[in-house]
Amino acid sequence: LVVIIIQVGAFTIALDKLGLSAHSAMLLLACTLMGSAINLPLFSMQADQPSEEARKMFRGLLFGRPMPFTGRTIVAVNVGGALIPVSFSIYLIMTNQLPLTQVIAAIAIVTLCCRLFSRPIPGLGIGIPVFIAPVTAALTALLLAPENSAPMAYICGTLGVLIGADLMRLPDIRKLGTPVASIGGAGTFDGIFFTGIVAVLLA
Repeated sequence: LVVIIIQVGAFTIALDKLGLSAHSAMLLLACTLMGSAINLPLFSMQADQPSEEARKMFRGLLFGRPMPFTGRTIVAVNVGGALIPVSFSIYLIMTNQLPLTQVIAAIAIVTLCCRLFSRPIPGLGIGIPVFIAPVTAALTALLLAPENSAPMAYICGTLGVLIGADLMRLPDIRKLGTPVASIGGAGTFDGIFFTGIVAVLLA
């Protein structure tokens, strides 16, 4: 309960820095919570069988009964962890009238960082040290757009993780041995969504 309260409080503070009202912030939070449970399948690909060590390592960390691995991985996009943050990033670009050259440069920096530090974890997914992307996004935003550091941090943080740690790592999905690989991580308070919120707080 304490963790949830802290997370919701941090979320509210971050969205207040982005200029959203309390009602809009709660609406976005509700949509993200519901969307985090929705994965939209895109395509499937042939994948390697996970090692016995990977299956044993993560067996106790997964809730419920894991889906059986049949030799193919379904690549999906998470609504709460990818589609909603990306849509909100587009909204921030339009409402804050951020120069596209600065936005593209900031996204490129975070994308490169995420590509370098992300690693495929067999049996689980693509992993990246939790504060690498938020800190990089916050510093990049403060350097390139100090007057609009909060929206810039959210935009380059979310899109940088999406491109660098997810889209550019699609070839590595074959090595994971998982039945489903979701772009956007586990959704709420994780992956792309988590990066955007923490980046705003740091900026």
